[in-house]
Amino acid sequence: MADHLETCVDYGLKLSKRIYYGKELPPAPEPGMSKSSESLLPKAVMVYAVVPEPDVVDNPDVPSYQPYVHGRCDPPALIPLHMHGAAMEVDCCLDHASVSFSGKWRVHCIKTSRKCDCRIVIPMGDQGSILGLEVDIIGRSYHSQLIAEETEDKEKVNKGGDGRYLKGNIYTFKIPQVGGGIIISVKVTWSQKLAYSEGQFCLNVPFSFPAFVNPVDKKISKREKIMLNVNSGFGKEILCKSTSHALKELRREVGKMGFLYEGEVPTWSSTDFNFSYLVSKDLFGSVFLQSPLLRDFDERQMFCLYLFPGNDQRMKAFKKDVIFIIDISGSMKGAPFENAKSALISSLSKLNSEDSFNIIAFNGETYLFSSILEPVTQGAISKASQWLSDNLTTGGGTNILLPLKQAMNLLAETTDSIPLIFLITDGSVEDERDICNFVKESLRNRGSISPRLCTFGIGIYCNHYFLQMLAQIGRGYFDSAYDADSIDFQMQRLFTTASSIILTNITIGALDHLDSLELLPFRIPDLSCGSPLVVSGRYTGNFPDSVKINGSLADMRNFTIELKTQRAKDVQLDKVLARRQIDVLTTNAWMSGSKDLQQKVAKVSLQTGVLSEYNHMILHQTDKGEKEPETMLMQEVFNKINSLRQVNSERQSTIFLGSLGVGFGNLSATAANIPPGTEQIKSPEGAEMLVQAASTCCSRLLDRCCCGCFIQACSHVNGQCYIVLSQLCAALACFECLNCCYELCECM
Repeated sequence: MADHLETCVDYGLKLSKRIYYGKELPPAPEPGMSKSSESLLPKAVMVYAVVPEPDVVDNPDVPSYQPYVHGRCDPPALIPLHMHGAAMEVDCCLDHASVSFSGKWRVHCIKTSRKCDCRIVIPMGDQGSILGLEVDIIGRSYHSQLIAEETEDKEKVNKGGDGRYLKGNIYTFKIPQVGGGIIISVKVTWSQKLAYSEGQFCLNVPFSFPAFVNPVDKKISKREKIMLNVNSGFGKEILCKSTSHALKELRREVGKMGFLYEGEVPTWSSTDFNFSYLVSKDLFGSVFLQSPLLRDFDERQMFCLYLFPGNDQRMKAFKKDVIFIIDISGSMKGAPFENAKSALISSLSKLNSEDSFNIIAFNGETYLFSSILEPVTQGAISKASQWLSDNLTTGGGTNILLPLKQAMNLLAETTDSIPLIFLITDGSVEDERDICNFVKESLRNRGSISPRLCTFGIGIYCNHYFLQMLAQIGRGYFDSAYDADSIDFQMQRLFTTASSIILTNITIGALDHLDSLELLPFRIPDLSCGSPLVVSGRYTGNFPDSVKINGSLADMRNFTIELKTQRAKDVQLDKVLARRQIDVLTTNAWMSGSKDLQQKVAKVSLQTGVLSEYNHMILHQTDKGEKEPETMLMQEVFNKINSLRQVNSERQSTIFLGSLGVGFGNLSATAANIPPGTEQIKSPEGAEMLVQAASTCCSRLLDRCCCGCFIQACSHVNGQCYIVLSQLCAALACFECLNCCYELCECM
């Protein structure tokens, strides 16, 4: 789908060369890139005009003679609209960021007498999740709402909204019928995760705009604004490390800071917004308590335990025995396997000399690199690289249980190191719950040196919740990549986190006396240098004033740290934890098949505004009573005819965006070995073609009688006939015939 969008944008940029800006204005800036040299996927929120017919493209302010183009764009071209404003507000708390972006775009490429759909594309940061959408144009506005599956009324919603994810963090939806020259205002709110590395929190928000969204008229003001609020949550001083934009400090308190960037710019920002800060170099943490919110469906108290590893060089990482299990089924052929192989080799090079490793490739069968765990040497890594390149051919089916059993057997003799299993797959299998039960049973009697299981999913055909459940059972980590290009980076990030474990077998003391306790996740993972430990849940009873965290260090010594509890006055735990809790609860609901858990997930989603697998998103349309400016009678005629030509009707008050989760895998796509990233993609050649309209449809006019139906018939004829008939209708308008019949047909 992402490639499909790039193709349509590439064609839209070529089509936009038809626009004439007048003698006093310079031509629009060239894209400065080609599809072969640089991606046309947006790196910030953008709006595109959806152009199915090339003849509608023109400057709404300076109409010009345009040679008529016969036919249609199939699929429709996407012309990036000129941006007239950009503002963003970011709130960071703990390891969570809430981003609110507001922007204005003008439909600068469509005739004033015509209308087009507008596609809005929203790139988000790491683990981004849409929270809210608002769109405002002349005469109407839209705002989003989450609904539960059982409350969905399919008869009252328009499924033409087309809301979906192009990739893991790029969301898109469509607004119907916006007139040429109109300003469209968009406000988007999403949540994302702060990266954590060596004691620093790092924020990255897409805020890079291409040159072709800059308005041609230099007199148009281009003002950027970014407001940043940072709350450490722990009452510790914040030390700013780096920033991409010239932030001005507005306020500073203990554990809190506020910044502002604002100014007139010659061109829109070409750099993503980055900000990093340090809270503490030492291992630290706290336990936050919060009472249930008003009208909360769960009346139990909330708690959240955070433990940050800091950057203490004295806490060494464990020695490791690592087994990589890599999918080589037919769907992995090409870029997915090549990028996964590259990431695997890079991960091997990061192992220490005292570590050991092995590789198991699988499809319907398994293929071992070595019968034993190999010590990490340069020669062994070179040999593994050669084996991956020369001995493995992608093809066949998917059997995950068999390689997992072999990996467990290979790690059975591990005594003085941490055994790690990395499972990499793009497929879904029928026995996933059986696999989880097998792993759970295998780890039950392995003691404190049981294997840690980390999982990595590629695309949306694999079951992400099955992989998350395996990681929960194995006290490991999960990550994913939705396209081949991001596999290398995401895999190496997962390996870096999972291979830098500094504290294992973690337990939380002093919670036994609570009346009831719900712990998420149900098995506490290890603490890694690359990621904070977060445990949350609900309870009833008296929570202790402090809790002790116990664990084992790399030298097998016991480690204890006491964390004090505090009321979360400035931390909205429900918002900060929502994405994490919904994922864990959905994973548990999938594993158990519990309808009650599914309903609980849906309620948490509705309460926090964070999407889940059991909710849908809709856009409510509100008519404001305003009308778009029309200066000529001919424009009114064109608009009335076009309203009948368009399939998308403005009578709909609700647009259905659908379920926006990743789903629970696709067994049929896995069995058919469909590669990841090919979901619902149309033929890319279609964007370069103009399909000739059929001239024989003119005969359909013979059956029309009333002038209202005569106008309706215009929607079936080719372009030349349409021009002639519209001129005839303009003449009829002098006798008010058009208005009369138009109103009659509107009522029918």
